[in-house]
Amino acid sequence: GQRLPVPPSDDEIGRLGYTLNAMLARLEEVFARERTFVSDASHELRTPLAILKAELELALRGGRSADELEAALRSAAEETDRLVQLAEDLLVIARSDQGRLPIRTSTVDVRQLLDAVRERFARRAGDQNAELQVEAAGETGIEADALRLEQAVGNLLDNALRHGGRHVVLSARVDGDAVEVHVRDDGPGFPPAFIDTAFERFTRADAARGRGGAGLGLAIVDAIVRAHGGTVEARNRPEGGADVWLTLPRHARAAAGDG
Repeated sequence: GQRLPVPPSDDEIGRLGYTLNAMLARLEEVFARERTFVSDASHELRTPLAILKAELELALRGGRSADELEAALRSAAEETDRLVQLAEDLLVIARSDQGRLPIRTSTVDVRQLLDAVRERFARRAGDQNAELQVEAAGETGIEADALRLEQAVGNLLDNALRHGGRHVVLSARVDGDAVEVHVRDDGPGFPPAFIDTAFERFTRADAARGRGGAGLGLAIVDAIVRAHGGTVEARNRPEGGADVWLTLPRHARAAAGDG
């Protein structure tokens, strides 16, 4: 937090002092960001670990029925799955921060990719009485990492269903040398104050911390899209609901990582 005293003269010593102070300011900002990241990650890990411990202790108590034991073990398995997903998400964020999120590009038909994501979420959508629709026009082939792009679109669809979307449209359209991929829903939309921070890690539209997501889904989307040299944006639709879209270059601009 300390800085070098800089003489008022505009000479080599003064310029060196300004340069070193600027470097120290950047380092301080990085350390502060890392401390916040570790603190938030620790908070997110603490909740599922506490629930997991409580469920296992409950299962170990005497006099539990078979149904009670099964319910406790199922809950413990759910929390274990959440811990695994959180660890994977944290790894993606960490690699993105280090500038080496692995991207392995190939030619991807975005229409086919959207169909695959719709199929993967079809059962969940049916359970929620939600309708999933895919729209794509023209030649939507791009150079991208198919698995990463499917992860990004899947996160957006998961977010739409999680927040009450009953009619979700996955669409793609060509815009010059880029392809836009939209996920639109008819849910309540984003709180206006949340939109500007929607893609920051550990942020949620609902500030309550429970057994839901860790607030990393949209941050993962942002990391994946930036690794492809693209952008991601969100808005509330005038007719109601949310629209989140990726703008991806048709020809990869980012170097592939080595994992």
